[in-house]
Amino acid sequence: MPPTIFLLSPANTSGVRAKQFISPNASFEAARMYRSPEGVPIAMAFAFMSSLYFRGKIGYALHFAAEAGVYIIAPGFGLVPPDWRITEERMKVMSRTPVDVAKRNYRQPLERDARSLEETLAPDAQVVLLGSVASGKYVDILWPVFQHRLRFPAAFAGLGDMSRGGLMLRAVRANRELEYCTLDAPRHRTTGDGKIPAGW
Repeated sequence: MPPTIFLLSPANTSGVRAKQFISPNASFEAARMYRSPEGVPIAMAFAFMSSLYFRGKIGYALHFAAEAGVYIIAPGFGLVPPDWRITEERMKVMSRTPVDVAKRNYRQPLERDARSLEETLAPDAQVVLLGSVASGKYVDILWPVFQHRLRFPAAFAGLGDMSRGGLMLRAVRANRELEYCTLDAPRHRTTGDGKIPAGW
């Protein structure tokens, strides 16, 4: 297998679980770490906010990635490692940054970090996006940078977030990496009415 770098889509920082996470009354460990000056690792925070889906993504990526080959999309900050710390100030930035390619405060940091990463990749390395390709919010930024290197788990097609999370956790337990397809295929795959199928 070629060296594999994983890029993980972010959790929803304005959802119900995110509000529980940042509540000053929350007493679980990750919430207490978030309120500390050092902050909480983004992987731990997103695993709470996104539940099974992100737990599956981070567990799978850490299991199958090349050394130091896991990056998380942090809106407003670009690509960050799993141990990058979320503080209250950084959380405010992420919450105010729409995951929208039309917004420069989201697009430019992600483009910058993607280009920096691309310059360091081995010739045969592949970059696997663990996230949706149904819209262009990730692909339209990442594809121009990585092009043929960019991949997506083929088994994700037609699955919802929870099912994807469970699929990845089962793959880790079986120590069996999923098959990947190029992203130009799913982005152009259509149903009979010309629409991209749900779940992509």
